Amino acid sequence: VQLQASGGGLVQPGGSLRLSCAALGVTLADYAIGWFRQAPGKEREGVSYISTKEGKLYYIDSVKGRFTISRDNAKNTVWLQMNSLKPEDTAVYYCAAVRIGPNTGWIIKGVDEYDYWGQGTLVTVSS
Repeated sequence: VQLQASGGGLVQPGGSLRLSCAALGVTLADYAIGWFRQAPGKEREGVSYISTKEGKLYYIDSVKGRFTISRDNAKNTVWLQMNSLKPEDTAVYYCAAVRIGPNTGWIIKGVDEYDYWGQGTLVTVSS
């Protein structure tokens, strides 16, 4: 299983970015996906999660209303749309996957519960 994260970059406060996580070698419909981030000197934290059952999503409080997670199983891709970005959103963002089966409503939050990780994409929010 390979996950390829992309879409990071430098953006001004208030700007937007869309991160992509492309899965290779798997049927993404069977996998829960999480987006995590790690800022310098801090632990990796979960940002948003999506289950394999439609509509089962989760966001941490600090990104609610600003970030949107979505998936297209036909394209084997998950996105994280990030709007109204703040300097405190600056971090390396990672997508991760764990197999839970199709149409399963579990939200998987733990870093240690994910089996596969992308390489990370850097998001810098600065003026």
